[in-house]
Amino acid sequence: MGLGEILEEIRSVSRESWQLTDDALASSLLEVCSAIHGLEALRYRLISDMNERGAVPSGYTSVAAWLACSTSLNTREAVRIERRADALRSSPEVQAAYEADDICADHAAMIISFMERPPAAMPAEAAPAALKFLVDAAKDRDTRVLRGAIAKLKQVFETDDPPPAEDVDRNEFFASPTSNGRVVLKGDVDAETGEMLLSALSPLSKPRPDSDAEPDRRTPAQRRADALTEVLRRYHDAACGPEEGNERPHLHVHINAQDLVEKPPADRGAYEEMFAATDVGWMPWMGPLSVDTVRRLACDCTLSPILLDENGTPIDLGRTTKVISRKLRRALVARDHGCAFPGCGRPPSWCDGHHVKHWADGGPTDLDNLVLLCRFHHRMIHHSGWDVIIGDDRHPWFIPPVQRDRFREPIPANNRGTPVRV
Repeated sequence: MGLGEILEEIRSVSRESWQLTDDALASSLLEVCSAIHGLEALRYRLISDMNERGAVPSGYTSVAAWLACSTSLNTREAVRIERRADALRSSPEVQAAYEADDICADHAAMIISFMERPPAAMPAEAAPAALKFLVDAAKDRDTRVLRGAIAKLKQVFETDDPPPAEDVDRNEFFASPTSNGRVVLKGDVDAETGEMLLSALSPLSKPRPDSDAEPDRRTPAQRRADALTEVLRRYHDAACGPEEGNERPHLHVHINAQDLVEKPPADRGAYEEMFAATDVGWMPWMGPLSVDTVRRLACDCTLSPILLDENGTPIDLGRTTKVISRKLRRALVARDHGCAFPGCGRPPSWCDGHHVKHWADGGPTDLDNLVLLCRFHHRMIHHSGWDVIIGDDRHPWFIPPVQRDRFREPIPANNRGTPVRV
């Protein structure tokens, strides 16, 4: 049976996988994984044979270029595969371990890279023993075990160069604003910095049930992004960073006071009036911010009023005040004990004070107009169909959107028992 016939047989199994029992499905998956490894090893060997013979198809500069033009591989992936094939050819011991499915391709590449550039103090006669030591470590399947073995060899032969995982001179971090107002993060940091980052994100990125006690619908990447936001927020709240421009690090937003006031939408026929309305905040680093988000941030903030003349020039700086005082926040915590949203209850340190009626709309900053909400539910209240009121019992009640409850029956705050009439 030729290779094409074998592949067609494999495809027929995949088309009929719905007919397999659970055990057969699991067994088939293991067989497929083993087959993929075998085919990958065969691909590396064929590529290295073509390079050794100089059998590059006419019109192409390399096997990688030919693969990129003749298959679904992109150029970068084709070059990576060709380089790995040549590396395996250069180390028969590592190639044999890989083809026997004892080690994976990534571990093989790490071993070959080390053996090509061993510590300067490692004698040539130590190379076979070092190679066997690394191949045995790679069989563990855990990359950290192999990295530890490489670190041990560098320690034994007293290399002066730090291992890549500890070389802080390689550290890079990019934070690039995009044209749609977001920021793309990309970095490469040493093991110590990575450990601190992962340790900080881990407890904050655990799955949490939503308001309906359903499993967390966020992906792991979304949970880590939310955790990073929380780490940064706590850093700013602690005011422990160095000063810049005579100020501690913080989120700084400018907006006209009149734009914070709730007002009916502008008549879209009156274009001049519609365009004249600002309805936008402004941040020093990132620029524009929607008024809805600014209203959420303004619920519990430090307010610095600035009076401008008709030309937009500041003529008076009012006294900077905390919208919700420390004394009032303590009372708010004593009443709500944490996030008041039904089924949540996150601790007070994770929460903001939310104005039921925003202070910009004339709402008072007192206990009967405030509710403690975690940042997730604070955003939800400002950007969804949920509403919150203070009931006759002087506790928060939450009104679901009509999509969830067409009667919009009020739901009591977290840990407040069964609903009653308000």
